[in-house]
Amino acid sequence: GTLIAVKQLSSKSRQGNREFLNEIGMISALQHPYLVKLYGCCVEGDQLLLIYEYLENNSLARALFGPEEEQIKLDWLIRQKICVGIASGLAFLHEESRLKVVHRDIKATNVLLDKDLDPKISDFGLAKLDEEDNTHISTKIAGT
Repeated sequence: GTLIAVKQLSSKSRQGNREFLNEIGMISALQHPYLVKLYGCCVEGDQLLLIYEYLENNSLARALFGPEEEQIKLDWLIRQKICVGIASGLAFLHEESRLKVVHRDIKATNVLLDKDLDPKISDFGLAKLDEEDNTHISTKIAGT
């Protein structure tokens, strides 16, 4: 009786397989009010499926820039709540969790909104663990 969202990744590409494994490894180890919850996964034949909590208001991108009938009127207090929630989720990933994670693909399509317009960071397919003793900065392009 629980509503879910299902994300299908391409098993035909190495990138799809890599993102599938990365997403399971990253998000299943992390829980925070501003991170999307991963309920499980399914691999059957060439199907790669990730099962998430369902978020009623879709993405921040759709709320702001989608077709006019799908846009959501976001006043400045709601926009501030969304920004602070995203920042809180990122602070958790970077500093507060036992695994230090760099998301590498934060954008409006990867921020989902629940029924109360609370943001949830999603899509950890390009995320990387940040090793504490790593002293160099990577300039390799990742994400969009």
